[in-house]
Amino acid sequence: MKVVYMGTPDFAVAPLEAIIKAGHEVIAVVTQPDKQRGRGKEVQMTPVKECALSHGIPVLQPVKIKEKEALEELKKYSADIFVVAAFGQLLSEEILQMPKYGCVNIHASLLPKYRGAAPIQWAVIDGEEKTGVTIQQMEKGLDTGDILFVKEVALDKKETGESLYDKLTHVGADLIVEALASIEKGDVHPKKQDDALSCYASRLTKDMGKIDFSKDAVVIERLIRGLNSWPSAYTFYRGKTLKIWDADVTDAETDQKPGTVLRVTKDAVEVATGKGTLLLKEVQLEGKKKVAVKDFLLGYEVKEGMVFEDAKAGGIA
Repeated sequence: MKVVYMGTPDFAVAPLEAIIKAGHEVIAVVTQPDKQRGRGKEVQMTPVKECALSHGIPVLQPVKIKEKEALEELKKYSADIFVVAAFGQLLSEEILQMPKYGCVNIHASLLPKYRGAAPIQWAVIDGEEKTGVTIQQMEKGLDTGDILFVKEVALDKKETGESLYDKLTHVGADLIVEALASIEKGDVHPKKQDDALSCYASRLTKDMGKIDFSKDAVVIERLIRGLNSWPSAYTFYRGKTLKIWDADVTDAETDQKPGTVLRVTKDAVEVATGKGTLLLKEVQLEGKKKVAVKDFLLGYEVKEGMVFEDAKAGGIA
């Protein structure tokens, strides 16, 4: 089939490569405009753009894909289907109806659950035992279109947002190839979504990572894993941000104030929470590298009775 592919981040690269390898003709790629990144403010191409250029595929980067100029450009390609994966812009009704087979989306959840921008991370944060990838026929609503194909994936006990992201991009790559073959043959059985079973996976923000130690240790540990690698969970140490990258949960009971350091061993710092305790295993102080807690303790003092707070002004002192 003649495919116009729309995607932006790393998640969308493996499916693009798989579609090309499967023999489909990717006649154009649409991705977000290049942006300045890092301290040097260097302009960087999106991962999908880099992939497309390596295959000699034309790249479109409209600021707003709904604008007339972008619409006219899309029409020139006469695609059989548009495939969308984490593109980052909503498509208009006119775009959805352009190709012969419409537009299909590679969505990283088991729809109708986790519609929205961050389904991968919320599956970890919420403690889901399984998630997966859905290929859906796109319509005007946000992730509300008919379900075409689904592949389930079990979450590991220490699954992180990053590790699950990597898993699902490859699942999505395999599934979209399967889907395109079936769509071309006419062997598709769309299934309506049950809106009553949906929930919204809101966009991640840095503020989400600020740890509230009054919550249960289990909840905090899931937040740490879900926000790994971005935006990360954090507290404060002597006025500086301290990111927490890995922690374990215990069911120990304590009447100490949440955030209080209960015990310091060679390998971990045990902290009181609203229920249970949290063993901090890997941390990163502002401006420093990520290290195991045993290495952090070689250079920084943490003693029993100190208190981690959820505000910078009251951080551990």
